[in-house]
Amino acid sequence: MTAEPIGDVVWTPDPVKQRLAGYTVEDVFKLPDDAPRVELVDGVLLVVPSPTGGHQRINVRLVAWLERNLPESFESLLAVGVAVDYRNTLEPDAVILRSPVDLDHHFYTPDQVVVAIEIVSPGTKRRDRLEKPQLYAETGVPHYWRIEQNPVHIFGYDLVKGRYELVADSADEFVLSAPFDLRLPIREITP
Repeated sequence: MTAEPIGDVVWTPDPVKQRLAGYTVEDVFKLPDDAPRVELVDGVLLVVPSPTGGHQRINVRLVAWLERNLPESFESLLAVGVAVDYRNTLEPDAVILRSPVDLDHHFYTPDQVVVAIEIVSPGTKRRDRLEKPQLYAETGVPHYWRIEQNPVHIFGYDLVKGRYELVADSADEFVLSAPFDLRLPIREITP
């Protein structure tokens, strides 16, 4: 008796291209539908870890709250990418984009992103707290929100002279005046 494969082989990165850091944003755009979520970092594909249930609940509740409360000139989405440049992409947990938004895309350019939002998980602490803010700042994304879990706490940053400066943080009510007036009760997004 011989074992026969069931279905198609699952997609994996080309090991030679990975070693040579030879992937580009065009390669990412051409990934098959069954490929895992990835970020392109200096030509190398990094698989984005699957979020926990609590992480997902915060994200879904946040985007739903934003949909109900954002001014009409903005749109919130989750699990979409930011095409930074030819050799780099980012996969924020959620974004707030300037309207109108073409919903047929998975990737948006940094100039379309008003706020990049990351929810910190045990496996993404370093990247969400240190690496991603720097990358978003370098691309000119004007606002960055970092959400910590257990307890839920939101930190809001504004881009000032190429670096993010903390402008708000709360575990009770997240209040901002830019890029729009916002009063987000943290309990409404807490699992």
